[in-house]
Amino acid sequence: MRPCELLIIDPQNDFLDIEGAALPVPGAGADMLRLADWLQQHRAAVQAITVTLDSHASVGIERTSFWLQADGSAAAPFSLVTAAAVRAGQWRPRDAGRSAAVLAYLDALEAPGQRQLVVWPVHCVLGTWGHNIHAGLASSIANWEMHSGQLCDKVLKGQNPMTEQYSAFRAEVPRADDPRTGLNLQLMARLAAGSGPLLVAGEALSHCVAASVQDMLAHLPPARLRQTLLLSDCMSPVAGFEAAGQAFLAQARSAGIRTATLSELPALL
Repeated sequence: MRPCELLIIDPQNDFLDIEGAALPVPGAGADMLRLADWLQQHRAAVQAITVTLDSHASVGIERTSFWLQADGSAAAPFSLVTAAAVRAGQWRPRDAGRSAAVLAYLDALEAPGQRQLVVWPVHCVLGTWGHNIHAGLASSIANWEMHSGQLCDKVLKGQNPMTEQYSAFRAEVPRADDPRTGLNLQLMARLAAGSGPLLVAGEALSHCVAASVQDMLAHLPPARLRQTLLLSDCMSPVAGFEAAGQAFLAQARSAGIRTATLSELPALL
């Protein structure tokens, strides 16, 4: 197998379909186990590994802990919060002092006409079990580090509680007061500089993987995109967003990015 690089997006406990996960993605546990086994078997062919980690506070603008309904009751997971609904009094932040900032954020998010804020369960809080990498994959990465003499680059994302961040590279609405929310040029440049195939895996296909790859399509050189492969059996969509996941894969293929299962890799690399 040709030497390759690995980008793993948010392979964290809270996204696995296992007991205790806050936001389980059906199939994610099996995805990461397959990837862990593959890495253990092919570690000599892997030149570099980058892992991104959803890294949140317990209270943030995209989570249930942030919002109250008009009657003071808590927000239900997967609720849709719009600027119009906030102005109408249907939603309000628990911290009334954030009201103006919330409306400014929602207006900016909705301005392109493509995005609205979805309220997610509290997940991937920095320092908790849910933030940790899938245990089997973490073990395979540690073994790769020991045998290769290199370190896996772990990239935190989503640390600002006042903006969402699906993509590994930037927040949905970058903030001028927080450079972490802008485009991660260092990460993009490092991925662009690779010489071998770039294999992409992670969770969830319909959201963080899709957003990350869309940013790659916008910023990586065409030649590097032609070297990129999405590992289709190492990523799964959030339940209810299966169509969005398939639409993203079709978009990626039409843009020249290949998709493959782990068993198909030897014929492609």
